[in-house]
Amino acid sequence: EKKYDEVCEFCKKHKTRIRYVVYGVLITAYLAVVIAACSLNFWRALPLFVFTVLAIFFICWDFLIAKYEDRIAALFSPGDQYLKKQWFWLKWVLCATLIIMIICWLIFDTAKRGSRQLISFGGLVMYVFLMLIFSKYPTRVAWRPVFSGIGMQFILGLLILRTKVGFDVFNWLGIQIQTFLEYSDTGAKFVFGDKYTDHFFAFKVLPIVIFFSTVMSMLYHVGFMQWLIGKVGWIMHIFMGTTPVESLVAAGNIFVGQTESPLLVRPYLPYITKSELHAVMTAGFATIAGSVLGAYISFGVSSSHLLTASVMSAPASLAVSKLFWPETEKPLVTLRSGIQMAKSESKNLLQAASQGASTSIGLVANIAVNVISFLALLSFLDSALSWLGNLFDYPQLTFENICAYVFMPFSFMMGVDWEDSFVVGGLLGYKTFFNEFLAYERLSKLIQNRKKGGSIYINGVKQYMTVRSEVIATYALCGFANFGSLGLVIGGLTSIAPSKKKEIAESAFRAMIAGTVACFMTACVAGMLTVPGMEVPCHILLGNASNFTGFLSNSTELVECCQRLF
Repeated sequence: EKKYDEVCEFCKKHKTRIRYVVYGVLITAYLAVVIAACSLNFWRALPLFVFTVLAIFFICWDFLIAKYEDRIAALFSPGDQYLKKQWFWLKWVLCATLIIMIICWLIFDTAKRGSRQLISFGGLVMYVFLMLIFSKYPTRVAWRPVFSGIGMQFILGLLILRTKVGFDVFNWLGIQIQTFLEYSDTGAKFVFGDKYTDHFFAFKVLPIVIFFSTVMSMLYHVGFMQWLIGKVGWIMHIFMGTTPVESLVAAGNIFVGQTESPLLVRPYLPYITKSELHAVMTAGFATIAGSVLGAYISFGVSSSHLLTASVMSAPASLAVSKLFWPETEKPLVTLRSGIQMAKSESKNLLQAASQGASTSIGLVANIAVNVISFLALLSFLDSALSWLGNLFDYPQLTFENICAYVFMPFSFMMGVDWEDSFVVGGLLGYKTFFNEFLAYERLSKLIQNRKKGGSIYINGVKQYMTVRSEVIATYALCGFANFGSLGLVIGGLTSIAPSKKKEIAESAFRAMIAGTVACFMTACVAGMLTVPGMEVPCHILLGNASNFTGFLSNSTELVECCQRLF
């Protein structure tokens, strides 16, 4: 017993050194594994190598910032002071340079790819102009977060959609997420049996939400989510000039839901301004949660485009929010006040996983009952409208048709082909008045119809759209901005910050509109930058080609089809 006490005392005394030794052994073993994997086959081990390099970089970065922050700040302070002195004329030079670059890019891109991108650019300008007209304080708008937010959105889109490296990285991430989510099939198969896919939505889609919620809870417990959100929020805070609370919540909404992300800054919510509160709600409406992202991927919607839309909409939400409700008060919560994110309440990793699965019960039940009720309500509405339309010899009147006519101009200004704008308008109506689940489910059917081929029109109803229209629709629908989420946000935020109940109720509807416009602007940027491959399914193109007696002239589409067939 005496020896045991001596050992315990020794361990307590040298606890820090022992911990460092254990960490050192584990890190050495990990690096040995990485080196061995790279030496056997470097290309096979490339993802592991990249992950390791990034981890080392950020660990060193955090260590240097934590230990030498004051020295680093002092080193860059002369440059910072110089920029502040020269900022008055420098900002105009930067704005002029940016405008000239955009004009030149539009000219060259239009000459190369056609004029369709110009419509998307016009739509982006139109949405900014509309937000300014209906702004709460049009004369008090601070343009830095607006232009820098749109600029960040454009740069992200350019890197992801137009550069091979960016496209390949996000495409690889999309494939990995898709593969990762398929592991939920094991649990679903065990619980519901081998024929679980017969009830696709209940036993295939909803288990993905449970699985993703469990994983996110575990990542939150180990501190990875707080670290990642903090880094993304810091970037937006530096480039856009938004407050730390706004930036962290907007960054959090890329990964978690609109009611979960405010919990990251819960202690500071009673002290935020009306404009900050509006920005917090707008960020929630303009993005989707990671848990439902998996569900939309399972529908057959492009995983890489959904990931891109989630990332691009975060800066867009802050830009639109600061345009629609400008800051007129002095923010109380700043970096100097030492803002810290909430930590996980779980005791260990196993409890975090269990809590994540338990928490998803409410989310899954909410999704299921909403889909059942909204589909039933939609069927009733369509029947009632058809009866009403039949009185005037127009029996094809439906809720989708009404929404299509209302949203048709907005979808066209995003860059959707005129022939498809009616269909996309109907999807936007489903998303706004019901929820994005119904809209993505309908979009997935259109995508499947295009892949199958066949007649474009059946009884005057369009069966599928072009790839470009599908891509733009994917971006436009990627947000929680609907009337169902309105009540959810008001209830959720009121429970977190009861003192802000009146302000939440006043600004919620404006935030929903701002969130919708942020999604539309993301779709406009996607319309400017997207370069879809095959517009016509291969079997149709080759079928048409075989009807000609002469030999067809070469085209990239025909060559790509032959390569795929081969």
